[in-house]
This record gives sequence, C-alpha cells and structure tokens, in this order.
Amino acid sequence: MSGNRFLSIGECMIELSQAGDGLLRKGFAGDTFNTAWYARAFLPDHWSVAYLTGLGDDAASDEMRAFIEGAGVETDAIRTVPGRSPGLYMIHLKNGERSFSYWRETSAAKQLAADPEHLRNAIDASDTVYFSGITLAILSKTDRDALLSELSQARNAGKNVVFDPNIRPRLWTDRETMLSAVTEGAKVSSIVMPSFDDEATHFGDKSVEETATRYRDAGAETVVVKNGEAGVTIVSENQNAFVPATLANAVIDTTSAGDSFNGAFLASYLNDGDALKAAAFGAKIASAVIGHHGALIEKNKLL
Repeated sequence: MSGNRFLSIGECMIELSQAGDGLLRKGFAGDTFNTAWYARAFLPDHWSVAYLTGLGDDAASDEMRAFIEGAGVETDAIRTVPGRSPGLYMIHLKNGERSFSYWRETSAAKQLAADPEHLRNAIDASDTVYFSGITLAILSKTDRDALLSELSQARNAGKNVVFDPNIRPRLWTDRETMLSAVTEGAKVSSIVMPSFDDEATHFGDKSVEETATRYRDAGAETVVVKNGEAGVTIVSENQNAFVPATLANAVIDTTSAGDSFNGAFLASYLNDGDALKAAAFGAKIASAVIGHHGALIEKNKLL
C-alpha cells in the first residue's frame, strides 16, 4: 500500500482512575487516540502517525500534548483553542464492573473542525485518515458536515478513509440524528470497522452479514465487523472471510479492546494489504491488551 502518514481525528481526554485509598491516578485516553497509539506501535518506521484534535492553552492541554508527542505521535495537526481545556472522565469500579462520569462540555476537541483551512491542510498532508462515531458526535452539525465533506474529497483523491462507528447514544441529541450521522460517516469511508453488538443494538441488525451489507450498500469498499469472542468478518467486493478471535489468557480490563484491534489491524493492512493477516494480528493484540489494566499498553508487553 502506498503512503506514509496516518492521521487520526477525534478527542483524547484526561482519564481519572481509582488508585486506592481514595486517591485517583491521572492518564490520557480516547478512542481515536488509542487507535493512533497502537498504529504507531506497529507501523513500520517509514510511516508517521499524527493526531488531529483540539486542545486549549492551559496546563492540562500542555501535559496532554507532551504525552501524545512522547508516544511518538505527531502533534502538528492539533488545533489550539484559547480558553478551552481537554475533556475529562472518571472511572468508577463496583464489584469489578466499570462505569464512567464525563466532563466534556468545554472540551477543546469540540472545535477540532472549526477552522476549515486547518482541517483541509491536515487531511491533505496525510495518506490514511481515521475517525469514529465519537468524532462526529462531539461536533456541531456545521463542523460535522465540514469534516465529512473533507473526508469525502480525501477518499475521492485516493486516500484511505477509515471509520469506526463506535456508537455512543449519550453523546447524541436523538437516535435519528445519531444513526443518520453514522451512515454519512460510512458513505465517505473506504473501510468501516463496526462492532456487531453496537450495530445490533442501535440499527437492529440480526447478523454480522446484515451489518456488513448495510455498510457496503452505504458505499464502503471493505467492512471489518468485530464480534468479540465470535471473531471478525471481512467483506469486500472480492472477499467474504472469517477470522477467529484469539482467546485471552485472562480478561482483566476490556478497555480499548476495539481500539487496539483497529490500530493493529491498520498497521498490518497498510503495510502489505493482506486483510486476513491484519485481522489475525489485530485479534492477537486485542486479546493481549485486555489482559492488562488500562487502555494503552506498551508494545513490549503485547508481543
């Protein structure tokens, strides 16, 4: 596959997790950044990985920018929005089950597409562009339409545009808007990477094949349907294949299972174009990730 710049677009947040004795541990995570992290870990060195988001001009934004750079992910596409800050979420644990509280009303990431020239330049400089349903959900309709327009032009220009629907109803004003926006995201994408449980719940799909067909009908060239322990199905014009899941030795924390699969899959696929090999590699990495605490696991702990 040609090209050597991977751009991920979305929101990275401050994460507060329980550290014991009433203390909290600070980290940084977010679906599209998690995928960028794993793409950077596994892409060859001649690929660069960049992140497009919005950050403020406060200390928390500076820390996040430094963290992103420290992960080997380029920050030149990040838009600075004066007076804003990163969004924040807290993880709650009760009897081993996780729940979340969010504070993102003033998140700078909501302005990531508000400067059309900045957005266009970042996408033009990239060969593969990745975004998610959460990326679409946090934007105003005007900015969402602007992003989708730029992504459509990028795809028409021959770039890889990759979309994970990552459906999160609480981020949307209503179900109709959510399902419409997700479908519009698929229309501009060459690869769509849905999770079947989301699609069954929100679109009412009865089978993996129904999900794949719906996104193919929307315009995606390739659909990679993740279905947890039931494996991965890849459907394109010339391929309809199944790749079994790699069973984890232990399931400690399922955070970032899908994001890590996406990043590892794309790192492999963009390197040699073999979707079956990429799905097997993604499944292997995801199974290793859920055997650790947290969203971002160092490469040397996964291989």
